Amino acid sequence: MSTEATLTKKDFASDQDVRWCPGCGDYAILSAVQQVFPGLGIPKENFVVVSGIGCSSRFPYYMNTFGFHTIHGRAPAVATGLKMARPELEVWLVTGDGDAMSIGGNHLIHILRRNVGVKILMFNNRIYGLTKGQYSPTSPVGKRTKSTPMGSVDNPFNPLALALGAGATFVARSVDVFLPHLKETLNAAAQHPGTAYIEIYQNCNIFNDKAFTYMTEKDQRDDHTLYLKQGEPLVFGKNQDKGLRMNGVELEIVQLGEGLTADDCLVWDATRPNPAFAMLMAQALPPHFPTPIGVFRDVEAPAYEDGVRAQVEHQIQAKGKGTLEGLLYSGDLWEVHGGSP
Repeated sequence: MSTEATLTKKDFASDQDVRWCPGCGDYAILSAVQQVFPGLGIPKENFVVVSGIGCSSRFPYYMNTFGFHTIHGRAPAVATGLKMARPELEVWLVTGDGDAMSIGGNHLIHILRRNVGVKILMFNNRIYGLTKGQYSPTSPVGKRTKSTPMGSVDNPFNPLALALGAGATFVARSVDVFLPHLKETLNAAAQHPGTAYIEIYQNCNIFNDKAFTYMTEKDQRDDHTLYLKQGEPLVFGKNQDKGLRMNGVELEIVQLGEGLTADDCLVWDATRPNPAFAMLMAQALPPHFPTPIGVFRDVEAPAYEDGVRAQVEHQIQAKGKGTLEGLLYSGDLWEVHGGSP
């Protein structure tokens, strides 16, 4: 059996040629996952990667683990069934903003509300990349694409607000090129016993290039990115001279140094049972606020598979293990006899 001491990144790299476009942000995410898995102390044969349809969903081919490449939007259903049948497995689900937020939206909200012990990586490039550049459920208003030549008039989903509204117990955001932060976030998700949902900003350099440069370029990053650090004040900026505080029921940015210090800013706490604060932070986005990244919510709740398995074990103790034949011949039965019409 494999152990933490013997596993390396190479152990999780398959022999398949990686076929994403050169420069795609998916490469960085793949590398981060392959670096994180060896350190989790889990036997390699216990990992399963499940995906739907889209560029991101090629992920299982490039991971040297068990995996399913399922159908469009249905990966959460497959992952739920797998976790129910084999709760000891470490199940990771890879999806994209189109796969998860559009055709798979219904499946996504239910895996979140049930708190199934699956880790979900939602690659958000704000475009349909595999089908050559149509607008997606997360594309901004006015986005010109092949399917919206005059600009999109759809209001986009806020993926984190959607997850929080569905009752997700772990919600986070990271960025493809922020490798240390991404690995830290993946590790935090891996430790969570229920559903862990991570939105990962991912650049599509073919159909939506530079969508996130306002927060990834070195000369802009510090002023446009807010790192959520547990137990620390919400401070940002090149000189750490800006902060967030509450003004009534709204967030506001304050300039530090003019009678205000970091002590006057909000202190981040992702473990609050009430998701209202996390929801407020999920709505804090450009152009009015820097983009928050990190863990928005991390609370404990019973995992769905544990509850169902407990019911199964209770029935086995009460009535015995049973057989498939016994199940088929239980309940109401009918006997069909032949006869003339």
